[in-house]
Amino acid sequence: MNHLQATGRIFNIQRYSLHDGNGIRTIVFLKGCFLRCRWCCNPESQRYETETMTTNGKADTVGYDISVEDIMAKVERDRPYYRRSGGGVTLSGGEALMQPDFTRDLLRAAQENGIHTAMESTAIAEYCEIEKILPYLDEFLLDIKHTNPVKHREFTGKSNEAALQNAKKIAAVGTANLIIRVPVIPGFNATAQEITDIARFAATLSGVEEIHLLPYHRFGEGKYAALDRPYPMGDTQPPSGQTMEILKNAVTTATKLHCKIGG
Repeated sequence: MNHLQATGRIFNIQRYSLHDGNGIRTIVFLKGCFLRCRWCCNPESQRYETETMTTNGKADTVGYDISVEDIMAKVERDRPYYRRSGGGVTLSGGEALMQPDFTRDLLRAAQENGIHTAMESTAIAEYCEIEKILPYLDEFLLDIKHTNPVKHREFTGKSNEAALQNAKKIAAVGTANLIIRVPVIPGFNATAQEITDIARFAATLSGVEEIHLLPYHRFGEGKYAALDRPYPMGDTQPPSGQTMEILKNAVTTATKLHCKIGG
């Protein structure tokens, strides 16, 4: 089958984004995720199945199938913005690696059309699935949430062992610019020691120069109500600006990585 005819399931395409990669970007949000992070701000992304979200009494279906060709038609509209800003297309989710063939075909189509490609991912998947995507990926925004596999499983539903092993393999290949991103979650990893442990691991990865600390926020709380689910984080509040600066300083003290707050 022509890769442009390949279909996958997404729940949103966001244009003119200034996050998840350099420049102005179009972000394609894929449906389905391996994890169930307590702080997830896109709970509608977790299940591959289509769902109903009810907001202000209005029910909307979340999730639809679309071809690579149809996505590229939307992505192409903003080519002038990509060219001027150094932007491109980013795959997010959910977890794009839950739909590896579709992800590969979409990234391939973007590269064939001269558009910069990025993917935000946990890398919790079989490495053989990641390997076939790497040739078409310019930038890998890899989330590393913790170095402790027990605590990682407690808060996300899965161990982090595959993510850490795959991070080493991705870095060794060296075809994509690898940036480590850390969601900073009070009660989970928002201490200088835990963030330092992640940074020290990141510093061992070949070619990695950047680490981004992403402060927890409550922006997705209303989505849980719309899905008729309880909000897993309860009344947990975001880390203060002072806390984030302390954590940033911990990273730059322990490693030579360039550390940025936000992504």
